Amino acid sequence: MLLNCVTARSRNTHSMKIAIITAGGAGMFCGSCMQDNTLARTLRLAGEDAVLVPTYTPIRVDEDDVSVERVFMGGINVYLDSVVPGWKRLPRWMTGWLNRPGIIQKLTRFGNNTDAAHLGSLTLDMLKGSAGPQQREVTDFVAYLADEMQPDVVLFSNALLSGVMPELRRRYSGAVLCLLQGDDIFLDALSKRWKKPVMDQLQANCRLFDGFVTHSQYYEDFMRDYLQLQDAAFTRIPLSIDPAIPETPAPQPTGTIGYFARICPEKGIQNLLASADILKEYPTARFQIGGYLPSQHRRWFEKLRAKAERVAPGQIEWLGSPETREEKFQIISQFDVLCVPTDYREPKGLYVLEAGLLGIPCVLPNHGAFPELAAELQSCHLYDPGDRDGLKNALRTVLREPPSHDELQLPQRVRHAYGMQETAPRICEAVGTFLKAPE
Repeated sequence: MLLNCVTARSRNTHSMKIAIITAGGAGMFCGSCMQDNTLARTLRLAGEDAVLVPTYTPIRVDEDDVSVERVFMGGINVYLDSVVPGWKRLPRWMTGWLNRPGIIQKLTRFGNNTDAAHLGSLTLDMLKGSAGPQQREVTDFVAYLADEMQPDVVLFSNALLSGVMPELRRRYSGAVLCLLQGDDIFLDALSKRWKKPVMDQLQANCRLFDGFVTHSQYYEDFMRDYLQLQDAAFTRIPLSIDPAIPETPAPQPTGTIGYFARICPEKGIQNLLASADILKEYPTARFQIGGYLPSQHRRWFEKLRAKAERVAPGQIEWLGSPETREEKFQIISQFDVLCVPTDYREPKGLYVLEAGLLGIPCVLPNHGAFPELAAELQSCHLYDPGDRDGLKNALRTVLREPPSHDELQLPQRVRHAYGMQETAPRICEAVGTFLKAPE
């Protein structure tokens, strides 16, 4: 039996205890990790006992990190379980120290390659859960959740963590949900050899969840088909953002098209740089680029940037990868317009909200979650990604007729629709619909 959040609250005086299971990004800034962290903070604002539990590696965020100071299914042991014969049979006193957060951070600092093309075998092993080589890691983690923590709800922040589900179902009777927020990008990058067995195992695991959560209607519709979840229960929750922003300089329109997102093919930095020839039509305009640059994409990006600088010398500026939220907003505040011309159909789009808090509009492709964000915020110029000149024409439009910073209404719309205080009760209600009645 499922209860409405309000009904559940009326029968229980204590807050919901919610375990949010996140996957660390191996030292990278990861939008999903950041949103998981903000989600935990948001639920706490609603009075819930939200506990953010990292797996694989510690998380890296540019706001207050509220995750527990433990890492379960530590990435080093998970990897060695799969590739070193007999490793999984070594006594825990010989391997347990490798799950310490500080050790994981040091050992993964220079080897943070999370490229799916090279991780097919390991991915399948992890999806097998207690039936695979990571049995001990999975069993220890489930014991923590079921015996020590005993939450009312467990929320996994991606489906690739679902190898835990068979063992968790044997030992835990509470509600278990899965937040889908970009799983397909990793799965589609798997080599052909591993794609089918991984998808078969993943779909079997997903049948064990009580329900699924997305941040957009687009991604719900897409993942129903992608994971064959046509009959599954889905709910949507809004993205959440901390509305507090550091002081930034007063905007001075300069014809600056800004990009701030992870530097990778999926986010489309190559599409922006390929449009550099339009800058010759606007001599005072420029592209400013910032965001986390993974080591595996550094050479690729430098080559693209050098080519664009030859086309528009002096009009391409690299602002680097900021370490703090304050530095991030200082960079974004320099933009007249944010442009993230993704090839990937984005299920979230946090950077749209970050720009919106500063009153900065966006140029975005008309796909993924962007049309929903555009309708809510009324600040996005959407172009047809199928039109060869769509991006260039959209950029010409904003350079020819620069949109003014909407420093009053746009930030208010962001805070009203996505601010932590405002989204807290909506998220609580959505999660609460899956609470199970006491047996």
